[in-house]
Amino acid sequence: MNHGFLGYRTSFMLDFVVVALVLIVPALVYSLAAVKRQQYRLHRKLQLLLGVTLLIAVGLFEIDLQWIQGGWMNVVAKREVALTEDQLAFVRRVLRIHLVFAVSTPLLWATTIGLALRHFPSPPQPAPHSSLHKTLGWLSTLDLVLTSVTGLVFYYFAFVAK
Repeated sequence: MNHGFLGYRTSFMLDFVVVALVLIVPALVYSLAAVKRQQYRLHRKLQLLLGVTLLIAVGLFEIDLQWIQGGWMNVVAKREVALTEDQLAFVRRVLRIHLVFAVSTPLLWATTIGLALRHFPSPPQPAPHSSLHKTLGWLSTLDLVLTSVTGLVFYYFAFVAK
């Protein structure tokens, strides 16, 4: 345990993922703006970089939280101010909502990227797959934003709020 992000007792990886969640959305917006500017190579590179970075970050986070910390409840149990039963019930509900998005996001994003790599020419440019890719891309973006928002809400109420 350390006095990490915002000065509260959490694990380093938990703090790292929170920072990643905050930074990923602007990076995603920049990648989408590249498409508007018809910079398809840049968009592809950014999406692959974001995908690999998030996969590694989430993998390390899960190893830390589940194997090293023994689960999020062990981290919560070390809080200076314990959660009440009502607060804990609320945090569990927030976590369940977060997990819906946290599980679906990598699946949707991997599908979007995998299909793009198979169906777009190299160098990337608009193709018959563009319509489906645009739909999957916006769904992936929405899912990722909801993962970030719900993850930050969970982090705040589980580890920060008094």
